[in-house]
Amino acid sequence: APLSFWGGVDARTGAVADPRHLDHGKRLTGRVLVMERTVGSSSSSAIMLEMLRLGTAPAAVVVGEPDAILILGVWVAEELGYPTIPCLEAGKAAARRLAGQSGRPAEVLGARLRVCRAVRLTASHKSSSQKIRGPAPQNIRYRSRNCRPTSSVRTA
Repeated sequence: APLSFWGGVDARTGAVADPRHLDHGKRLTGRVLVMERTVGSSSSSAIMLEMLRLGTAPAAVVVGEPDAILILGVWVAEELGYPTIPCLEAGKAAARRLAGQSGRPAEVLGARLRVCRAVRLTASHKSSSQKIRGPAPQNIRYRSRNCRPTSSVRTA
């Protein structure tokens, strides 16, 4: 389901705050957030910036459609010296395929998202501080083989 960051995410806790959303109360912190599309206004960048400042942001964001406003929050965070996260454009079809992978361990390697099958994620895994500059890649490949997870997929 689409997620609005303004009112839909609590920047202090990193949890989904929208009571109508299926993932209400679940934390996005340290997870790969996959969304076919976003909803909301220009405030998405401010919420993302605040999450990055507070350390409550997802480990990465994968979108089916480009969202320059959400990504703007990541770019501003980089300019201010805050940690940043990878932001990838997967295309709608890939985002739909990834929707069935919620909760699986995953890692982002450059412009690739690898979803793992055989490894269970524990709370001790931390996200990487990897940066991706410039426009998001047009395609994303994911593989279903063993990997060392840095986070897990959370679809919204």
